Amino acid sequence: MHRVTLGVSGGIAAYKACSLLRLLSESGCDVTVVPTESALHFVGSATWSALSGKPVATDVWSDAQGVAHVRIGRESDLVVVAPATADLLARAAHGLANDLLTNVLLTARCPVLMAPAMHSEMWEHPATQANVATLRSRGVIVIDPAVGRLTGADSGAGRLPEPEQLADVVLATLAVGGRRDLVGRQVVISAGGTREPLDPVRYLGNRSSGRQGWALANAAAARGADVTVVAANVDLLDPLGVGVLRVETAEQMRAAIHTASADADVVVMAAAVADFRPDSVAADKIKKSKEPDPLNLALNPDILAELVAHRGAATRPLLVGFAAETGDENGTVLDHGRTKFAAKGCDVLVVNDVSGDKAFGTLDNAAVILDPSGVTREVPRGPKLDLANAVWDVVAEQ
Repeated sequence: MHRVTLGVSGGIAAYKACSLLRLLSESGCDVTVVPTESALHFVGSATWSALSGKPVATDVWSDAQGVAHVRIGRESDLVVVAPATADLLARAAHGLANDLLTNVLLTARCPVLMAPAMHSEMWEHPATQANVATLRSRGVIVIDPAVGRLTGADSGAGRLPEPEQLADVVLATLAVGGRRDLVGRQVVISAGGTREPLDPVRYLGNRSSGRQGWALANAAAARGADVTVVAANVDLLDPLGVGVLRVETAEQMRAAIHTASADADVVVMAAAVADFRPDSVAADKIKKSKEPDPLNLALNPDILAELVAHRGAATRPLLVGFAAETGDENGTVLDHGRTKFAAKGCDVLVVNDVSGDKAFGTLDNAAVILDPSGVTREVPRGPKLDLANAVWDVVAEQ
């Protein structure tokens, strides 16, 4: 069980930290909440105690016999501050220790992640930007705030990201275990499932949710990569710190992938790209009363095969494919995966058994990873983040 310290400073966005606490607890984390005194003006200590199941303190005098201001930092696997106000960022950057949270930040030897939230003028002020730069230079992970509605009627940069996005970053940071083996690497990931229109209302599509692609993106970003995701019809909040290009059809994905991968070190084709599209698209909705025409289908481009061909004898980008397979009378899932691996010519192939609702739309996944050395790596069923890190482990070796 991961031990997470959740620091909460005094901003209106403190209410979002309640949902973040719940999400982390439900994911199996043991969470200790350390609010500042001003944070309790927004969310009271009774709420934090009830949600975490632990007593809450803001000063170093509580639990003095247990030396909490040292113990909490030492025992944490990760310290998260959300929201981190301009005042908290300044105190942390200057090494002040005038309450329990800033003491914890000084004693922690684990990764520290901060999610700033404040008005745009405060975020953009040179003093705040200098404090953020100082913290980042020391290895603190400081997430850029979201752009959107702030307190009152104004909008701009300074909004705390949504709890689901923050939870994904926290869990990815915990899962990578300090590995930073993708620092400086340009990574492109396709995610989701393409849709091919039949008429203005209907389309041919599939049940891919994009969750595996999102897990790959979060894990790669946590390991230091510069990540771009080409997302087809993914109904999920954007991963934090990741560029997202939204597309719908296979042709749109093809164009976006070729453009995004021009300078990439790694391309991972995790999307479920439709093999076929209607030969023509009806200009008007096809009426139910009309006798339907036979569905004339055209082949969609094989984007991964095009990437392999375009690369030629070069070794970059390293290409990773995903194969969604079911067994049949002609072979097992792994048999079909090996055949596809030989035909595709990519560097790594992740073979998924998608029979019986085992992969699409689920929170967990299992797979077999194939690489050119002939090694077959089985990844047992677990959170999609586990499979994502297994894929990046193989990529890092390559």
